[in-house]
Amino acid sequence: MTVQDGASLEAQDLTRVYRRGSEEIRALDGVSLQIKHGEFVAFMGPSGSGKTTLVNLLGCLDNPSSGKLTLAGRNIFGNGKPLGERQLTRIRREIFGYIFQNFYLIPTLTVRENVALPLAFYRKPGVEGEVERLLGMLGMAHRMNHLPAQISGGEMQRVAIARALVNRPEILLADEPTGNLDTKRSGEIGEVLQDLNQNAGLTIIMVTHNPGLGRLAGRLIEMRDGRAYENQ
Repeated sequence: MTVQDGASLEAQDLTRVYRRGSEEIRALDGVSLQIKHGEFVAFMGPSGSGKTTLVNLLGCLDNPSSGKLTLAGRNIFGNGKPLGERQLTRIRREIFGYIFQNFYLIPTLTVRENVALPLAFYRKPGVEGEVERLLGMLGMAHRMNHLPAQISGGEMQRVAIARALVNRPEILLADEPTGNLDTKRSGEIGEVLQDLNQNAGLTIIMVTHNPGLGRLAGRLIEMRDGRAYENQ
């Protein structure tokens, strides 16, 4: 499956309800939006506003309680026949790359081995040499044989970015990618993401509390009480 130019993702009235005993928690409340190929979109808002819930749905990591999600015009969740788990797994590994606030690097593997790890489970055609290319592009070639404990937090996040990109995803999801970093390192990671969007044409969907990071995106969406409000 390949995302073509135009609308990559389209959400229609997405809602996510969680239940805690007899209590019903509406984490996402009827969000509709469209994200086009090549956009850099940032979601901002207070804790509990629905940012991560929405991004998890857009990235096929969670199922909505109601509403519809389409990817490149293909129905993922909602009306009609939604995709099965095997098809969703294929989309996650072929279309999306994921970056999280925690780096999730394996401490006993070198930088190079951590980046190459996704290739052990699935390898897209033509990705030979991607590990070295990405580490060079991200300024980490000299750290290739180091363990995670031997590099800084900012460097660990660069490794996590390289790992997310090694299978050449078409959409990058970044959930608080600088949440564990200081201001200087946050700025560096923001510049890397902006460069990937502007010069590599990568579609980026990001959750952040950092206003400076949010301003790097071409489009800013504020989340409040499970709803999305576009800043014009």
